Amino acid sequence: MLWADRIAGEIRDTRRPRNGKTFIIRDEKTLSGRVHVGSMRGVAIHGLISEMLSEYDIANEFRFELSDFDPFDSVPNYLDAEKFRKHLGKPLYTVPSPDPAFSNYAEYFGAEFIEVHEKAGFSPRYYRATELYQSGKMDSLIKIALKRASDIRKILKEVSGSEKEESWLPISVVCEKCGKMMTTSAHDFYPSTSLGAGGTVAYTCDGNGEIKGCGYSGRVAPFSGAGKLFWKVDWAAKWVAHGVDIEGGGKDHSTRGGSRDVANHIAREIFNYEPPFDIPYEFFLVGGKKMSSSKGRGSSAKDMCDLFPPEVFRLALIGKDIREQIDVDPSGESVPKLYDWYDELANGVREGKADDYSRLYALCELPQNRAGLSALWEMRFREVAFIVQMPHLELRKEARKTKGSELTEDEIQKLEERARYAKFWLSTYAPEEFKYELQEEMPSFELSGVQKNALSTFTDFFQDAERTGEELHLRLHELKTEIPIAPKELFQAIYRIFLNRDSGPKAGWFLAGLPRDFVIVRLAEAIQ
Repeated sequence: MLWADRIAGEIRDTRRPRNGKTFIIRDEKTLSGRVHVGSMRGVAIHGLISEMLSEYDIANEFRFELSDFDPFDSVPNYLDAEKFRKHLGKPLYTVPSPDPAFSNYAEYFGAEFIEVHEKAGFSPRYYRATELYQSGKMDSLIKIALKRASDIRKILKEVSGSEKEESWLPISVVCEKCGKMMTTSAHDFYPSTSLGAGGTVAYTCDGNGEIKGCGYSGRVAPFSGAGKLFWKVDWAAKWVAHGVDIEGGGKDHSTRGGSRDVANHIAREIFNYEPPFDIPYEFFLVGGKKMSSSKGRGSSAKDMCDLFPPEVFRLALIGKDIREQIDVDPSGESVPKLYDWYDELANGVREGKADDYSRLYALCELPQNRAGLSALWEMRFREVAFIVQMPHLELRKEARKTKGSELTEDEIQKLEERARYAKFWLSTYAPEEFKYELQEEMPSFELSGVQKNALSTFTDFFQDAERTGEELHLRLHELKTEIPIAPKELFQAIYRIFLNRDSGPKAGWFLAGLPRDFVIVRLAEAIQ
């Protein structure tokens, strides 16, 4: 049973919607820069659980917060540091957009992330953190948190070992003078004053490490967007504000004493609210590393989704159990291997395997395309990537030979789509081992006597008659014992002659695809 069916079944059998009607599923992401692909795992997990519940005819709504009310704490390495440094410490929604077409920094990066959601087939209902705070929906929860600040300090100490000063309050206010929030520290909560029905806090804008405050001190009513609860308190408060039933998080949050553990205690003990159903999940790594949104070429959600059609991208996100890490390296073999995995699922479906093959294959398809889903034949990504680099080869013709019959119109469309992705990968991330260039002239190198002997015998076979890739493949493997010659020596000789490298595609099919006279002349030149 796939993880999504297992979890959705558990929710169906053990939970009821808090409001008695609709399960509320929630996830969020702070828009501090280009969003790392790791954040897509949360989107995919919550989105797929929503899809599964809908399959059971269980009403649900997936809400996603575009977090624009966190402080701008660092300038990503792909932006002009001089231009943006002066905005450090301010709420993200007040930082200017890198592109004037967007209203602010958070909206710019949020739009890119939403595009990735849409390509992967996930369509939550979006809202902004500023909307939640500025609308006043958080005001009553802020007041509770401020009144019970001492209890929150106790929870932080007992659950996570974090000790706060007795004057500490769980809120960051926006400085009325400089507009920064990362540099302020609040203290001295008065439950009610003439300045605000909810009360006021005193604060100083005194700096935070390298980000300096303006030195201003004052009092403010920290409601309706004038202040924001600190992360772990904020998380629990948002569950209450939305009536959240289901919300998971990465394993780093789910450890004992971690963010989720603290938020659970705050929800129960401060807000009298039972925490949502948890779905702890492993990381999405890029080349074995958990990169930040500001570092790592190829690590953003946009970078990664550009490498795959929607169904293969979904496979990357949902194919492994949530307890397993996902690791995709755009500059390694991960990309062709992922296409191979998808093709293996399709082959299983064509062979009639009515098991997890067909279930996962169906879930990789966009929800609106699942009715009447069929597993089309597709040429392997590796072969497509090779053929598009060979100007003398015609992709459709080679695909027809590989399939052994004519391609349908749908298969032609898929072939051309895969070719576009292959070309993009080759031009951006592909390692040198996947890049081939047919040598117009004989490269300069020395063949051994045994290599020349094997190639001479092979040349006689090649020019004796028209040969298929399968026939050439079998003959090359016969030579290993007939001459004899080590396989590595034989194939290295062929790849050197034609590609000037030590490795390459399957030699028999490669040679069968080249102009016959060209192969004969090149082999003869090599064994002189």
